[in-house]
Amino acid sequence: MPSAEGTLDWQPLRDHLDLVAEPVAAAAHLAPDARVAAIDGTLADTAAFCEAYDVAPEASANCVIVFGRRGEQTTYAAVMVLATDRADVNRVVRKELGLRKLSFADQAQAQELTGMRQGGITPIGLPPEWPILVDEAVAAAGPVVIGGGVRDSKILLDGAALASLPGARTLPLAIR
Repeated sequence: MPSAEGTLDWQPLRDHLDLVAEPVAAAAHLAPDARVAAIDGTLADTAAFCEAYDVAPEASANCVIVFGRRGEQTTYAAVMVLATDRADVNRVVRKELGLRKLSFADQAQAQELTGMRQGGITPIGLPPEWPILVDEAVAAAGPVVIGGGVRDSKILLDGAALASLPGARTLPLAIR
C-alpha cells in the first residue's frame, strides 16, 4: 500500500547532510524534523519515483520556480503543490506576487539561481528573499516527500513545516 514513507530508508537530515545539495544542507536547521533518503537519480521524477519506491503521489509535493518582472525588478518564487495537483500560476500565483505576467524558470536558470538540480529543487535552502508559496493541501497533508536539491535524494517532512519556512505563505494554489 503506497504511503509517504514508501520503501525508503529514511534517516535524520541533520545527520546526513552529504545526501543533499549544499544550499539545502546549509538551511537544514529550518526543518529540524526532516528526514532524508538516497534514491536512484534516474528515478527522481515524481511518477517514476512514486512507482519505484511505493510512495503515494498525494504524499509527494513538487516545487516549481516561477518569475516575473515589474519594471527593472525581477521577482522569483517557489510554488509548492501536491504531485496530484497543478498550481494556478496564471491567476492565483501571479496575483499573490503582484505581477502582470509569470513564467517558469528554465532548467539552466533554475539550477544557476538555486544551486540545486532540476528534478530535486526544494524550498529548503532557496535564496531568503524568494517567497515560498505553499498550497493549503500541502500544508495540511501531513508527511510529504520533496526534493533534496539533487536528483539522488528525497526529503520527508510534515507539510506544515514547509508552511513555516521563512518567506512561506500558505494559500489555495491548486487547480482542482
